[in-house]
Amino acid sequence: MSKIKALIFDFGDVFINLDKEGAMKNALNLFELDQFPEELFAINALYEQGLMSTNEFLDFYKDNFPRLTKDQIIDAWNYILKDFPMHRLDFIKELAQKNNYKRILLSNTNELHIQWIMDRISFYEEFKNCFDAFYLSHEIGMRKPNDDIYNFVLEQHSLNAASCLFIDDTKENTDTANALGIHTWNIDETSEDIVDLFNINTHLF
Repeated sequence: MSKIKALIFDFGDVFINLDKEGAMKNALNLFELDQFPEELFAINALYEQGLMSTNEFLDFYKDNFPRLTKDQIIDAWNYILKDFPMHRLDFIKELAQKNNYKRILLSNTNELHIQWIMDRISFYEEFKNCFDAFYLSHEIGMRKPNDDIYNFVLEQHSLNAASCLFIDDTKENTDTANALGIHTWNIDETSEDIVDLFNINTHLF
């Protein structure tokens, strides 16, 4: 009998591929910076939590980098987003069809990224409909790795932490979930794929 009742998935580098390194290099080059200052990380985190609007976010960057257009800023922000392999859509569709586990998406994301995905990933709605709940940080006002976002999910669905498996590519995020008693898989996107979930985590199923 499986210990796991609910699967909680990250989005980026779990389903959709990201280029974090390329995006950072591109941004540093565009903004003419040697390194990204803490203030910019803090602003990005506020935007990711929906605590500032897209217009406020773009105005902040425009004020700080006046030689850039808003389109250049948006392109740099969305540079991280790449392709969404079809075999991963097939995987989550099959999981939804079997319906053996509650399926929850929990992603640190923002309005500009979701708009980009909706405009370019033709099967976005089909993907979204495979989940029992679809939580985006900017819509719920919380972000990983803060405790509150995990507790929110557990409470919303009356879940016991020990009956959940959380999959995320960022160790900081899985560490927090682990500390709360949630089973975790810190997926290595360079060598692992979400479709191997059950082969890699056989001890839980």
